[in-house]
Amino acid sequence: MSKQKKSALQEKKGVSISEITNSSSIESIKDKRKAKIDTNALVTSILKKNITALSRAITLVESKNQKHKTQANAILKACLPHANNSIRIGITGVPGVGKSTFIEAFGKHLTAIGKRVAVLAIDPSSTITKGSILGDKTRMEDLVKDKNAFIRPSASGESLGGVARKTRETIILCEAAGFDVIIIETVGVGQSETTVHSMVDFFLLLKLAGAGDELQGIKRGIIEMADTIAINKADGDNLKKAKLAKVEFNRALHLYPEKESHWQPKVMLCSALKNEGIDAIWNIILEYVKTTSKNKFFNNKRSEQNKFWLIQTIEEQLKSDFFNTPKIKKALANQIQLIENNETSPFAAADYLLNLSR
Repeated sequence: MSKQKKSALQEKKGVSISEITNSSSIESIKDKRKAKIDTNALVTSILKKNITALSRAITLVESKNQKHKTQANAILKACLPHANNSIRIGITGVPGVGKSTFIEAFGKHLTAIGKRVAVLAIDPSSTITKGSILGDKTRMEDLVKDKNAFIRPSASGESLGGVARKTRETIILCEAAGFDVIIIETVGVGQSETTVHSMVDFFLLLKLAGAGDELQGIKRGIIEMADTIAINKADGDNLKKAKLAKVEFNRALHLYPEKESHWQPKVMLCSALKNEGIDAIWNIILEYVKTTSKNKFFNNKRSEQNKFWLIQTIEEQLKSDFFNTPKIKKALANQIQLIENNETSPFAAADYLLNLSR
């Protein structure tokens, strides 16, 4: 950098040349230039349905920074009285079943009838690089342009069931921002999808015909959690297979005991690509809400979910506190070394570390 340029930059920024050439000082200057977050103003904007404010609040909630955590808690507390007014829908299915295509068609249908829709799309994180593609906005290019829709892709991280670490809190923020329907798209299927089931009102399972899925209908797990099974891509040459699959799934569902909600799960055919059967699925969801609201299950389920998330939050915080304790970090490294040298077992090492933390 020339002396003339340094001098000009020094005059503009009001800092010394030594500070300019120091990378850490430059970062410090950038930090000072960042505007402080006004929590009250952010909450006010969220309640006014400001999408930029909502996105910023979600970023604070997802942050691991302790200062951000304090601000996020304040925002959540202020937004909580304005939440709980949406229908929360979990949507899952094997890769290739057409989740993104379905959600876009479903979301467009809802906005067309005057609903505001928030899509919380969970992308899988690499266990190696920890990165995620976060490409849901690209896959839902029509819905993302809809002024009554909001799509927020988040990385699953290490969370069980492909649910982002702070999805539960994000739901509260979206509800406070006036969204009528919250859709949570998960990364896949399995027993771990109970995590999604624990934060939604209605659980929709997307299936494919002719992919061996009919046999899975007689197995427990993901099937018994579903409030409706939608067989997607029921069009063209695949329509006949889809109809046969519907019969098989209906037979399988009758093998299960009656749900606590007294709701009998439905099996539907749809084609997200051709926009067929989408409205029928929405009508089923409305029927479910009406039925479960009338028999009090809807509110009771939400109450139980809140208790579940209380325990989950405590467990996550205890885990975080344990591994971030300086003496545990040091002792953990030593115990790992002992394990590698066959001088102790993983179980003895765990006991030692747990006792050390008490």
